[in-house]
Amino acid sequence: MENFDRKKHWEDIYQSKQLNEVSWFQQTPKISLDFIKQLKVPKSAKIIDIGGGDSFLVDHLLGMGYQDITVLDISESALRRARKRLGTLADKVKWIVADAATFVAAGQYDFWHDRAAFHFLTEEQDIASYLENAQRSIKPDGRLVLGTFSEQGPQKCSGIEIKQYSESTMTARLRKFFEKIKCITVDHKTPFDTIQNFTFCSFRKLPIDPI
Repeated sequence: MENFDRKKHWEDIYQSKQLNEVSWFQQTPKISLDFIKQLKVPKSAKIIDIGGGDSFLVDHLLGMGYQDITVLDISESALRRARKRLGTLADKVKWIVADAATFVAAGQYDFWHDRAAFHFLTEEQDIASYLENAQRSIKPDGRLVLGTFSEQGPQKCSGIEIKQYSESTMTARLRKFFEKIKCITVDHKTPFDTIQNFTFCSFRKLPIDPI
């Protein structure tokens, strides 16, 4: 999208809408939590939630005893709201304001989670950059979970176009760096009583071939 200011768009969204006035709101992010349990992510794992905004995943992770959690979002307003909600617990979390398409991690993570950020990347350069950054930022035995709108889901969200993925197209898109573990499709009921169909997939990082 020519001259589109992604950061300004999301700052405007979070400054103008309340927590339960956005379609992605979930009091309990059940699917994400199910994947974490199925993958047996240890409590000592270094976790990053990409595009986490003010979602409740971090609340649940803290409640489950996870101690090394990073939440990244392009919107400083979103992270400010999450920190305010958590109160003193926010000090146990690392908060990063950055664009998921260009974020370069200082270290590596055991578990990379992204619910509904990746599908907002529609330009090939942004998608490729995201996946290369994920590959570099995930430990050799690390895991990745992506949730995007499916091919039966919306074509737009928050006034902008998204890129839909099926199990096959997501697996093909990630095959250079990641091997699929499991994919599911699920319906998300929004606060407005509408249904959005998602594709969720978990992946393991592929070993890098020696030169």
